Amino acid sequence: MAAEAKQTCYEGSSVQSFQFYLEQSGEHKAILQCVHSILPGEFKRIGAGKSDLSVLGVGSGGGELDVQMLSLLQSSFPAVPITADIVEGSSQLTANFKALVAKTTNLQKTPFAWHIMNSEDYEEEVKSKGDMKRFDFIHMVQMLYYVDNLGKTIKFYHSLLKNNGRLMIIIEAAGGGWDTLWKTYKKELCVDAITEYRSSAEVVACLKSQGLKYEEHTIHNAFDITECFDPNSATGERLLNFMTAKDHFYQSFTQEIRAGMLDLLRNKCSTEKDGRVFFNSNLSCILVYA
Repeated sequence: MAAEAKQTCYEGSSVQSFQFYLEQSGEHKAILQCVHSILPGEFKRIGAGKSDLSVLGVGSGGGELDVQMLSLLQSSFPAVPITADIVEGSSQLTANFKALVAKTTNLQKTPFAWHIMNSEDYEEEVKSKGDMKRFDFIHMVQMLYYVDNLGKTIKFYHSLLKNNGRLMIIIEAAGGGWDTLWKTYKKELCVDAITEYRSSAEVVACLKSQGLKYEEHTIHNAFDITECFDPNSATGERLLNFMTAKDHFYQSFTQEIRAGMLDLLRNKCSTEKDGRVFFNSNLSCILVYA
């Protein structure tokens, strides 16, 4: 990706910030519970009668979820060859993904095609080559915040689905903590990589406007942000940095804005239990039919 392009993926210090967030939030665990309950049935429908299967991951990060989904697909169809294409803009996270594949015994024979670029560059490349490889299963986990045109992106990836394929979108749930924080403080937060915050509400509206058939499942998740209210807590500050997409929460906003955000986080985005504050981090898993 060109140096002057806006950063739409994690590199450098943002990789550490993202991985710290994943450890603290339990987000991947929550997503995997959903994946393991929904995808086996979906995969049986998608793969019925097919002699080979192809998967496309868009914004796959370090591949922790992809490896699980590919293993699940493989266990559903042990005799059917599977190929995987991965679109990920971060060279660091792609390297992590490759290392993970190297350690995953059952994926040693799965051919991977790596596209180290953002999703819009991939779209341009596919269209310019005219080589429209199609896929049985496409997943976009937590990446639609970074695209310029939501409708165009969904339309393009949906067009790559094979007969009976599925596009799985995972995104923050409408009305959840992230949605409340980022829409309330849009002016302060939507200034860098994310210029327009989206939740499942915007995705569903987009699918309806395109007349696409879909089903939606809630992924319940909450994580402890009590430390965020202690100005001396390094953990609290690191969480606030990630949640506001800033390197330094305390230096990035005026005292008034910081106080307003912390009040909102405590009173509108979270619930309290046994003296601890738990941020509502529900997600939405949206399965779009071919």
